[in-house]
Amino acid sequence: MYSSMMMTNGAAIRAGSVAEATWDSGEWAFVDIGFSSSKKSCGLLLPDKDRRADCELTFADLQAAVLDFIGCGQGPINLLIEAPLSVAFRNGNPVGRSFESKKGQTPRYWYSGVGPTVLTATTYLLRSIHDSVPHREIRLFEGFASFKPRGGKSDHYQDVCDQRAVVRGNRSKGRIVAPDEIQQEADSEVQSAFKVAGMDFRVPPVVLLGKE
Repeated sequence: MYSSMMMTNGAAIRAGSVAEATWDSGEWAFVDIGFSSSKKSCGLLLPDKDRRADCELTFADLQAAVLDFIGCGQGPINLLIEAPLSVAFRNGNPVGRSFESKKGQTPRYWYSGVGPTVLTATTYLLRSIHDSVPHREIRLFEGFASFKPRGGKSDHYQDVCDQRAVVRGNRSKGRIVAPDEIQQEADSEVQSAFKVAGMDFRVPPVVLLGKE
């Protein structure tokens, strides 16, 4: 069900699988995406860029860096983006996903708060990747930084480092949520967030940070 892919001149952009959510399954790129006219609202962690100064970028610089990374080298790329890569609907209305609510905390549904903003930013990023006609297979993974202490500041660099730690097997930082665990309402439908834009990459696993 989740193995479909979008072909771009022989290469594929598709949802990754739980089995591929391992450090040695391909080259990893970790994106904490933002959408600002001037601020460095994005984080990007690449195999050869590990300093905080290299990781904090504007959206335009992030997009250019990701396209440059994809255009170099060979073999599959595992692209993790901290933004909703899947959505859920019930009776035509948006509903939450299983990991987006927690007792005693304000829900962080994909359709409320900053969710729509980072979803829009990600749509533009993935459209630019799709239109670049990549020659390498690109597997998508969603990142979700779980509920942080109230008043805590966002740290784009730390988020991407923690997501990398989970992929490397450090389960004290978080866990992997399989596609069939994402549905919260029994009668809801989960689908690619980009299907509406003509880019049905299917539903990827989620790298969930923090304790539930």
